Amino acid sequence: MNIAVIPARSGSKRIKNKNIKSFRKKPIIYWSIRAARKSKIFKKIYVSTDSKKIANVAKRFGAEVPFLRSRKLSNDKAGTSAVIRDFINRINNKIKFKNICCIYPAAPFVKSSDIKKGYNILKNKKYNYVFSATKYSSNFHRAFIIKKKNQMKMLVKKNYKKRTQDLPHVYLDAAQFYWAKKKTWLKKKKVFNKNSTVIEIPKERSCDIDTLEDWKHAEKLSYLHR
Repeated sequence: MNIAVIPARSGSKRIKNKNIKSFRKKPIIYWSIRAARKSKIFKKIYVSTDSKKIANVAKRFGAEVPFLRSRKLSNDKAGTSAVIRDFINRINNKIKFKNICCIYPAAPFVKSSDIKKGYNILKNKKYNYVFSATKYSSNFHRAFIIKKKNQMKMLVKKNYKKRTQDLPHVYLDAAQFYWAKKKTWLKKKKVFNKNSTVIEIPKERSCDIDTLEDWKHAEKLSYLHR
């Protein structure tokens, strides 16, 4: 039995009302709820929030909000895993479930088909987590930083003379969804380790929205999905 949990706190500092801001003529959280509903693999779709306004928007699109999240877990330092564990502990006696998919609220390009792929891997393989990821657009292995006095320093010095085609691809979290069994979340197992695997998302459907610049980039990408 599966449930989806969409963690959507209020108080975003860089984008006001980010989780219900209009994106493609809908509150952005709508697209995450829509993908979860369209997948047809969840007994319940929940939203974890501290905001009555976000709760009302979520309910309007078919999600459930059984309670409001505590202040302690609603600041910008509260981690997603802690929020999911809290949610499990508060509903554990009210509904039977085995697997949880955490879906981010500002993920307008998340697809139900990718969510289902993640579930199929979780139930058939021995991974702790299955989550969305995408390739870096450029090869990170030859990146460098700029230090004081405008001096550069290679991050991985030994790769300087290697051809980019000889270096492995580097991936990053696509910030769309994270599948795990209930017991995995409760045991505080780390997401980013050798016992996790990914569903690769193409770059044109991957945009981690944290700043207004990210939002504008996502709006440009949205024209590719019409």
